[in-house]
Amino acid sequence: MQLLKDRIRKDGKVGAGNVLKVDSFLNHQMDIQLFDQFGKEFKKRFADKEINKILTIEASGIGIACVVAQSFNVPVLFAKKTKTKNIAGEVYTSRVESFTHGRIYDIIVAKEFLGKGDKVLLIDDFLANGAALEGLIDLVKDSGAELVGAGIIIEKGFQGGGDRLREAGIRVESLAIVDSMDDEKGTIVFRGDE
Repeated sequence: MQLLKDRIRKDGKVGAGNVLKVDSFLNHQMDIQLFDQFGKEFKKRFADKEINKILTIEASGIGIACVVAQSFNVPVLFAKKTKTKNIAGEVYTSRVESFTHGRIYDIIVAKEFLGKGDKVLLIDDFLANGAALEGLIDLVKDSGAELVGAGIIIEKGFQGGGDRLREAGIRVESLAIVDSMDDEKGTIVFRGDE
């Protein structure tokens, strides 16, 4: 998606340790008009699939998933990283290692909101090593729902998570795939760049 690549080049910042900061428009301050374009693009890319639920993980994926869900006219469900008092009853649980936060945590979804008959599209802001998506995939499988695929805003292609998931038969649609970054030069190379 050229619009996204241009925005990353304009406002993204490359940091040490393969960090791409896009917090000015994606995962801290959110550009809702840009998110609307994401929703339209995912609707086009998954036009051949029936989807009745969007699933994401807190926190950065929630805003994106909500706007994307408007394009599909379906509800959003998000996996929580901690069990709170307002989640009563049985839950599905999976373990996830966060690349960004450098720690392992449990994610949970209440069983009443995910189950057989659901056709689920996963949405997230980043895909690096694939751990977050694998955790969400486990929740979908445990629930008996059908995984339709995953929509990712930015994939760090050089970290291999997306390729590994595709090889496992998961449909992963990424709007921008970063093949390399250089924090000293501040440069970003996207898959498909000449």
